[in-house]
Amino acid sequence: MSNDQQDLFTLPQRYLELQAAARELAADCVDIAARADEADSFDPDVRKRLVASRLTEVVVPAAYGGRFDKVDSLAVTVVREALAAESAHLDSMFAMQGIGSYGIGVGGSEELKREWLPKVARLDAVAALGLTEPDVGSDLKALSTTIVERDGKLIVNGRKSFITNGGDADFYSILGREGDGYSLVLVPADTAGLSTERPHQIIAPHVLSDVVLDNVEVPVGNRIGEPGKGFALVLATLATFRVSVAGAAVGLAQAALDEAVAHAKTREGFGVTLARLGSVPEHLAKCWTDIEMARSLTYRAAAASARDARANLHLSSMAKVAATEVAASVVDRSVQVAGRFGLVRGGKLERLYREARPMRIYEGSTEVIFDSLAKQLVRDAG
Repeated sequence: MSNDQQDLFTLPQRYLELQAAARELAADCVDIAARADEADSFDPDVRKRLVASRLTEVVVPAAYGGRFDKVDSLAVTVVREALAAESAHLDSMFAMQGIGSYGIGVGGSEELKREWLPKVARLDAVAALGLTEPDVGSDLKALSTTIVERDGKLIVNGRKSFITNGGDADFYSILGREGDGYSLVLVPADTAGLSTERPHQIIAPHVLSDVVLDNVEVPVGNRIGEPGKGFALVLATLATFRVSVAGAAVGLAQAALDEAVAHAKTREGFGVTLARLGSVPEHLAKCWTDIEMARSLTYRAAAASARDARANLHLSSMAKVAATEVAASVVDRSVQVAGRFGLVRGGKLERLYREARPMRIYEGSTEVIFDSLAKQLVRDAG
């Protein structure tokens, strides 16, 4: 076998270096992970350590303070895999810097890019993306937020709901109706008429709020991209970052299995260790196999997305579904292996169990993604 063939399924060096840096950061946050993962606002210590790592440079193009020439889906995915294995709060803080700012990088004016992207790269400015509304989830084209251009200003009215980083963000990329299309607009958090409320919290606490936009006025230059063309920027964001959710899910699943194995090796019953008792070995082996399958698909999809995100959205979608479903089953089996110890409030397995469940819903629920994939499959078959 040639060297090229041997390296076919090995991450290239630059990704291995990123992986090592992300694992180092995750290890550095072990002492604060449990506390941070229960927070509904940015944990200052997590933020400080993420800033010191400079990993947020990965989600911004090099021309504006980033790490690579363009945002690389595989790089983001590898980092999220490592971070999510230790702290959902840390993972979200990293990922949302890219998700909230990506539209600016690909569609914003040079002025917007130079004003905001270097701050995003340094985590001097917290980014957020405003899509979901109280009555609108997956069907984004039904949204009711409006954008009207008047006298050199953009007037934004509406309410966004379940917005990650809401309340702590320094700016929001808001999707709304403008004429017959949909536009994306950058709204600084301190703009008059913008307010946030926190009526909801989820089972795995999250920095989350509703964003209320009451006759908010921003300069027309804050429109990201062309009028009525904002939906394409949102799709580009999803195409680039959806696969990174799969990376986070693989990291979470691996962490759950590691906890289960550690327990099974030391716990004894009926004269043997738990790792050799009854169905436990099968549970552990099944988890390991599922994780490796999910990781392989995730890396393949992320590499394809790095080459051409829109053309490979189907692979990113498959990886997102597969990895999040695997994470759910692995963490469930891991809790079963740990028995009552997996149910203890505040334990790592219990925390991972709660964190795994929302992954199957956000950034495209399993059912919505399967519906989209089925339509593409049938269409492509002619």
